[in-house]
Amino acid sequence: MKPDFKKQALIPVIVQDYRTKQVLMLAYTNEEAYEKMITTGETWFYSRSRQKLWHKGEESGHFQHIKGIKLDCDADTLLIFVEQIGVACHTGAYSCFFNEIQAFDDSNIFQSLEALIEERKIQPIEKSYTNYLLDQGIDKVLKKVGEEASEVIIASKNPDKAELIGEMSDLLYHLFVLMNVYGVKLEEVEAKLKERHQKTQNKKDFHTRGEF
Repeated sequence: MKPDFKKQALIPVIVQDYRTKQVLMLAYTNEEAYEKMITTGETWFYSRSRQKLWHKGEESGHFQHIKGIKLDCDADTLLIFVEQIGVACHTGAYSCFFNEIQAFDDSNIFQSLEALIEERKIQPIEKSYTNYLLDQGIDKVLKKVGEEASEVIIASKNPDKAELIGEMSDLLYHLFVLMNVYGVKLEEVEAKLKERHQKTQNKKDFHTRGEF
């Protein structure tokens, strides 16, 4: 099944981050651009203002690798899930949808944190603590992970739950920075946890090394 280009020559395309499900942009594609998407595995659109095909990332390097495509019930709108390289918006923002009119937060905080750290790496911000850690390098990041882990242990000895939550949050943040330094994706950690969980489901011995 494919879009009905006989109904309309230009089909709207909604592009989402395949991990966070954040909407990145809205563009249009024609049949030629659509076929290029299918054959190349990257997004191609039709620019209404320039009246020509547009390969996303060709000039900026911010390509979109297609992970999945869905077609709506009328065959005239596409929903594409992508791995976004760099940022989606020409303004430098990760998503084109950053002008908030009415507040609503449906994000997964871990996925949002991973995306924020990656955005800081690509688009540094003055006085950003994340940029400070990334600029200082791996030794500084490892030192902070060790310090935060120690503070979690100390807080665990005290009866203050709020303090413990705060220290755990600090440790998780610094672990995400460490993941970014080594290119470890949240989905890779999730996949390993799912793998171990599946092993545990299939065996009675929950204490086998490498399983839960």
